[in-house]
Amino acid sequence: MAKQQMNGSRMLIEALHLEGVSVIFGYPGGAVLNVYDEIYKQDYFRHILTRHEQAAVHAADGYARASGKVGVAIITSGPGFTNAVTGIATAFTDSIPLVVISGQVPLTQIGTDAFQEIDAVGISRPCTKHNYLVKSIEELPRILKEAFYIARSGRPGPVLIDLPKDISAQIGEFHYPNSISLASYKPTTKGNAKQIKKLANAILESHNPLFYIGGGAVIANSYDLVKKLLEMTQIPSVETLMARGVAQGDSNFLGMLGMHGTYAANMATSECDLLISLGARFDDRVTGKVSEFAKFAKIAHIDIDPSSIGKIINVNYPIVGDLNLVLQELIKELQDKAPTKEVLEARSVWLAKLKKWSNSHPLSYKDCDTDLLKPQWVIEETGKILGENAVIITDVGQHQMWAAQFYPFSAKRQFITSGGLGTMGFGMPATMGVSIALQEMQKENKESESKQKYAINFSGDGGILMNIQELMTCIESNIKTINIILNNGYLGMVKQWQEFFYEKRLSHVKLTQPNFKLLAESFGALGLEAHDKESFRKALKEAIESPKVSLINVCVDKDEIVLPMVPGGNPLYKMILE
Repeated sequence: MAKQQMNGSRMLIEALHLEGVSVIFGYPGGAVLNVYDEIYKQDYFRHILTRHEQAAVHAADGYARASGKVGVAIITSGPGFTNAVTGIATAFTDSIPLVVISGQVPLTQIGTDAFQEIDAVGISRPCTKHNYLVKSIEELPRILKEAFYIARSGRPGPVLIDLPKDISAQIGEFHYPNSISLASYKPTTKGNAKQIKKLANAILESHNPLFYIGGGAVIANSYDLVKKLLEMTQIPSVETLMARGVAQGDSNFLGMLGMHGTYAANMATSECDLLISLGARFDDRVTGKVSEFAKFAKIAHIDIDPSSIGKIINVNYPIVGDLNLVLQELIKELQDKAPTKEVLEARSVWLAKLKKWSNSHPLSYKDCDTDLLKPQWVIEETGKILGENAVIITDVGQHQMWAAQFYPFSAKRQFITSGGLGTMGFGMPATMGVSIALQEMQKENKESESKQKYAINFSGDGGILMNIQELMTCIESNIKTINIILNNGYLGMVKQWQEFFYEKRLSHVKLTQPNFKLLAESFGALGLEAHDKESFRKALKEAIESPKVSLINVCVDKDEIVLPMVPGGNPLYKMILE
């Protein structure tokens, strides 16, 4: 593009436009006044004013997870930035592409303890993929281009641009690069052909193989290739929390593994002889006791991030590369090849064993004969009513695990949650971002009303209060979300651990609550309550039909617990089942 003279703030606006950004989330303040003046003048994108900086980043995060695009947030300096750190760290841990622009005091004041000065670059270094302090107007266009490139390429993640106020006002020459080449950053996308061939041979020879699918399959949008591989090989699979929905529906799918995984999934992982990881990190919530994790298996690990391979578990078949490209080559290697008769016979025994495990301890709960609602029922019923027409977002706690266990996922990018960091308060603002992404996709696809998708947030009565102010954002910006509080009057997951491991000493977990219905109505939202099955069905129907954001307070059994459960530090095969 032709070189133009403009100030730093305008450069930012033009860069966002050239990157195809359609929505940003933010909160103004002194250090970004120049930027917001230019936002006022532009008509390229929509700006959503959140009520807290953490919520702005979570909303950008939710948007990115639902759309597959880079999410963008703008915040001011000092407390504006520190408020946003939790959102940035949440995105970093789950490999979500974000570009976060923070205001900074003028360059001349950095290091003087100026009003609202904070070392944003230093603080964010451990929780960003990369960060920048802009030191001159000349480097700003390049930095903006690099930020988007780094955020979305390789293993995605958040990138911070700390923009001093004087740079945002300076006039300079705007020339936005067409492409970026960074000598120190060249992600490996094509997997090593020899290693892929070795893995293909190992798959053909394995008696008890198992696919272990991680969130990388969602990030890479590898749904179709994973399903093709599962169908071709007839090898059973398990999913992490972050991969829920990728393999669901496959005839040999065993469910989620890990701390609250299914009995069959955890036992299969413990007894397989070949474990093939597709974009997973071997997180401690998955592995349990590391020395006992898949101890009879050779391990294959396919991941775009070389630093993740061999980091926790020793690997026999390390393959660095883009999951889509590696799976394409692996499928080619396996095509027109079949295991020996001996291997097929062994696998039939393996599948029979897995089926027995699945049947002996299926995911279940005991429903009530009374009007008392079980949280699992609420999630199942939502699934029956909405099915693939809902994207499920959760906060963090018991409801998060129940949603992962009991919702009937059948669509791509249908489950959105804070996995690695486990951030309470994530649900409501992330749901705003998801809702906007769904609106955009529907408009792009020109889908009929019958195919409308709803952003459904399952939250606990603890987490909902951490960012409930965003009801105002939804009202002001006309963002329709449905928020379902599974209200048990406690910090449920903490209570569960205290009951199991602290001799039922319930230390500071009982919650005093507002009237959620009236609170929602005070914002201008639709406030609803449900105390039994019929009232829940009625409330959900009303929320679906309403054009407004809604909050449904559902009173559920306070004593219900999440099972199965692997106590921390135990091997996966040592589960508490009842």
